[in-house]
Amino acid sequence: MKLKQQLYILCGEYITNREAEIKHAIAEAREAANNETKSSAGDKYETGRETMQQEIDLNITRLNELSKLKQTLERIIPELTSSTVIPGSVVRTNNGNYYIAIGAGKLKVADTTYYAISAESPIGEKLAGQKAGHTFDFNGKKFAIEGVA
Repeated sequence: MKLKQQLYILCGEYITNREAEIKHAIAEAREAANNETKSSAGDKYETGRETMQQEIDLNITRLNELSKLKQTLERIIPELTSSTVIPGSVVRTNNGNYYIAIGAGKLKVADTTYYAISAESPIGEKLAGQKAGHTFDFNGKKFAIEGVA
């Protein structure tokens, strides 16, 4: 399997795992809210339920953001190659390797680390549309693009 396909699959697994974690947190918060018993201290009951509802709302927002990431990933064609940096590109620099897709953090393929980043991230914006040989400064470091696949 080609490198870009492996990275694409790892990003898909990242989304799937995050989705499962968030859904689990929502289910736990709902269960906690439903199990909250009304005591003589009615305010405590209402405060506990409100806290659980806020947690549910926060996790629903996270699910919606994850859905956007999923849509971004689905627009990438792993088989597409380009000499300029586009979504789906693997970029080798003197300061690390990047997969332009979604912000999924560190990914390892064949003992090599790649950073899955969004094209809209600050470094993603610096890389966008560039070719091998391009240099730029980012966070006080000098970057040189060594290769684009």
